[in-house]
Amino acid sequence: MRSENSKVVHKVCGKEMINWVLDAGLGAGCKKAAVVVGHRKDQVIAAVGDRAEAVEQKEQLGTGHAVMQARERIAESDNVVIVAGDTPLITADTLKAAMSDHIASGNAATVLTTVLPCADGYGRIIRSRNGSVERIVEHKDADEEELKIKEINSGIYCFHSAELLTALSHLTANNSQGEYYLTDTLELIKNAGGKIGAYTVKDSREVLGVNDRVQLAQADGVMRGRINERHMLNGVTIIDPNTTYIGGDTVIGAETVIYPGSVLEGKTVVGKKALIGQCCRLVDAVIGDGVDIWSSTIIESSVDEGTHVGPYAYIRPQTSVGKNCKVGDFVELKKAVIGDGTKLSHLTYVGDATVGKNVNFGCGTVVVNYDGKNKYKTTIGDNAFIGCNTNLVSPVTVNDGAYIAAGSTITDEVPSGALAIARARQVNKEDWSDKRKK
Repeated sequence: MRSENSKVVHKVCGKEMINWVLDAGLGAGCKKAAVVVGHRKDQVIAAVGDRAEAVEQKEQLGTGHAVMQARERIAESDNVVIVAGDTPLITADTLKAAMSDHIASGNAATVLTTVLPCADGYGRIIRSRNGSVERIVEHKDADEEELKIKEINSGIYCFHSAELLTALSHLTANNSQGEYYLTDTLELIKNAGGKIGAYTVKDSREVLGVNDRVQLAQADGVMRGRINERHMLNGVTIIDPNTTYIGGDTVIGAETVIYPGSVLEGKTVVGKKALIGQCCRLVDAVIGDGVDIWSSTIIESSVDEGTHVGPYAYIRPQTSVGKNCKVGDFVELKKAVIGDGTKLSHLTYVGDATVGKNVNFGCGTVVVNYDGKNKYKTTIGDNAFIGCNTNLVSPVTVNDGAYIAAGSTITDEVPSGALAIARARQVNKEDWSDKRKK
C-alpha cells in the first residue's frame, strides 16, 4: 500500500476494510469475532473497537501461524469461519451459504474458491479426478502445470473447529518461505480422514483481495455500485450513480432525489422526499423529510423537515436547524440552534448561538463569538428582526420581537419589542474630496 497505515484500515466507501469483513461475518450469523493483529496493531484495534476481540501475532510467520494465535477462541465453537482482513467485498449471504453447505455436507473443511481469468498471485486449487479438493498450492510454490489452473483459493474457509485445531498442531514451515501456511491444514485434515469440500463463489469480485491502491479504488467502485443499487431499489432516485458516493452506513428515505457529485458519509440519515442537489457533502448528518440542499456541506448536524439549504452554505458540527427554515448562500453555522421558520438568507455567520422561531437575519450579519481567547454565546428570541450588516458581540441577548437597525454593533441586551440602533449619526464633510485631491 506504500502507507504508514495498516492495510486493513484503509477505507472502502468510507469504512475500513476490516469492518466490512466483520459486517459480513457477523451478518452471516457468527456469534463472536476475533481479529488477529500484528503490524500496526493499535490502528486495527482502534478501527474495530468492541466488535471483535484482538489476538496478537507477535511474529508474522504466515497465515497458519496467525490462526494458531486464536486457538482458544476457535475451541469455543463447533465451527469457525476464517476470512482475510483485506477482502472487503465478501458478503454475509455468501458466508452464510458457504457455512450452511459446509455443515450440510459434513465437511471438516470447506474452502471458498472462484475462477479468475488471470490467477497471478493466488493459491491454486488442486482437485482429484473425482472433483474433490486435494490441496492448495501457493502461487510462489506452484510448478508450471499448477500455474495454468484458474480456480483459486479465496483465502476464506469454513472449518470444523476440533479438526482444524488438530491440524494446526501438526503444521510445519517446510516451504520456500519458511512460513506456516493455513492451506497446508487441508492436506493434513484429508490425510487424517476428514472431508474437504469447496464452495464456489460465482461473483469472483467478492473474494478479490486488496494489495495496493489501484485495487483499493477498484474495490471502492464495486462497493459503491452495490450501495447505490440498494438505495435505488428502495425507492431513491440517484441521477448519476457513477458520480454519487454513499457510505455503507447511510440511510436514505424513499422518493429522495440525489444529484450528481454528492457525497454522503458516515452515519448520515436522510428522510423521505428530500432533495440532495449537486456537489453536496453530508457527514454524520440527520436530514428531515422534504429538505432540499444545494451545493452545501453539513457535518455532524441536523436539519429538520421542510428546510431549504444553500447554495454554498456550510453547517458545521453541533448545529440543529429547525423546520421550514432557510439557510441561504454563503451562510455558515457552528454550534448553533436555529428555531423553526427562521431565515438566514445570505452572507451570515452564526456561531455558539441559540436562535428562536421566525427570526429574520439580514445580509452580512455576524455573531461575534470569539474575543481571541474565549468563545461566548448569543441568544436571540422569537420573531426578532436582525438588520443587514449587524454585529452581535457575544455574550449578548436579543429578546422576543426586538428589531436591530442595519449597520449596528450590538453589545448590550435588547429588550422585547425594542428597536436597537448602535451606529454613529451620519456626518457629511462638504468638499472633502476636492480638498483631498489638492
